[in-house]
Amino acid sequence: MNKLSYVSDSSTTAWSTYLQQIDRVAPYLGDLARWIETLRHPKRALIVDIPLQMDDGSIRHFEGFRVQHNLSRGPGKGGIRYHPNVDLNEVMALSAWMTIKCAAVNLPYGGAKGGIRVDPFTLSESELERLTRRYTSEIGVIIGPQKDIPAPDVGTNSKVMAWMMDTYSMNHGTTVTGVVTGKPVHLGGSLGREKATGRGVFVTGCEVARRLGIEIADSRVALQGYGNVGSEAARLFVATGARVVAVQDHSATLFNASGIDLPALSAWQARHKKIAGFNGAEEIASDAFWHVQMDILIPAALEGQITRERAEKLSCKLVLEGANGPTYPEADDVLSARGITVVPDVICNAGGVTVSYFEWVQDMASFFWSENEINQRMDKLMTDAMVHIWDKAREKECSLRTAAYIVACERILLARKDRGIYPG
Repeated sequence: MNKLSYVSDSSTTAWSTYLQQIDRVAPYLGDLARWIETLRHPKRALIVDIPLQMDDGSIRHFEGFRVQHNLSRGPGKGGIRYHPNVDLNEVMALSAWMTIKCAAVNLPYGGAKGGIRVDPFTLSESELERLTRRYTSEIGVIIGPQKDIPAPDVGTNSKVMAWMMDTYSMNHGTTVTGVVTGKPVHLGGSLGREKATGRGVFVTGCEVARRLGIEIADSRVALQGYGNVGSEAARLFVATGARVVAVQDHSATLFNASGIDLPALSAWQARHKKIAGFNGAEEIASDAFWHVQMDILIPAALEGQITRERAEKLSCKLVLEGANGPTYPEADDVLSARGITVVPDVICNAGGVTVSYFEWVQDMASFFWSENEINQRMDKLMTDAMVHIWDKAREKECSLRTAAYIVACERILLARKDRGIYPG
């Protein structure tokens, strides 16, 4: 297996996790396997320096990235992450998972991802805007509505996307709403986009739970991460009769065996920017989260959370990956051996990119749909994709993750094969 020289060989890096996942799918690809090296090499990686004048007049420099992993099936698609731990290794892995994700749900996109190594909460709004606009200008040479379409991710939101869209438009002399998705609705954004990823976790989770004979009503849900994804997925599960018994974020781990009052928790978080201090649940040690009695686990924070050791402790029957890459390959093996089903990130959290696709289509046509239409279209697309992956897993006698990679890689590599290599 070839490895890129500028990437750590550590088996715990996000890129190494992705490479191991590709290795596992190779035996199922038949003649297409001769093209698999294309999935082990990003097509393009851009590293940019972002000088920023701070409010106090000082100058700081930040490092930004944009990686286009594979464009065989269409323009790149993937979020922009603002986080202190962003690096090339992480962005490469996230872009690769986007390649797989878009193909798994059969969207006409390739995979891309971007980010800046920064803690956005340490910047004023004006500093954040200047940072975003300079970053957009620096990566402007490779993005565009037919090239690569960014979206929000960790640490970014619709306001950041509005700044990106405006900057790109100013540099091109005309308003280009389709250059990003996840924008405010009044600037060409789509209804339903903000809640789409969490909704997708719920939709795919319910479909798999039904097939496994797991009753959602009165099931115990444990949630890691209480942002847009985790909170919306939890809300929908509770509306169906489940109880959220544990919630963990960077500030605390909360437990209430009777179920946590989510509206009250959301109100507390909105006021305090964290869940720590919420009096509707007991605060427990962070590692105790993995020992909580649960039926469904939703990791909806960052990658690399479910280790082999944690997988051995889990009591759940079903893991719904709201985050990208939360489970290490060796932990996958433990969960499989213990009969715990994992709905992988590349299908489970694909609701966001699905509605981003809808937003892009609406921008291109300048014709917009109702939220009910969007939810119906997303639910059908996600359910059909999940059923196809479930059937593939039964046919090949493999995990849902491997099945999702089989479906996705067949589509990507067939496109690569039929397009051929230019100039040949």
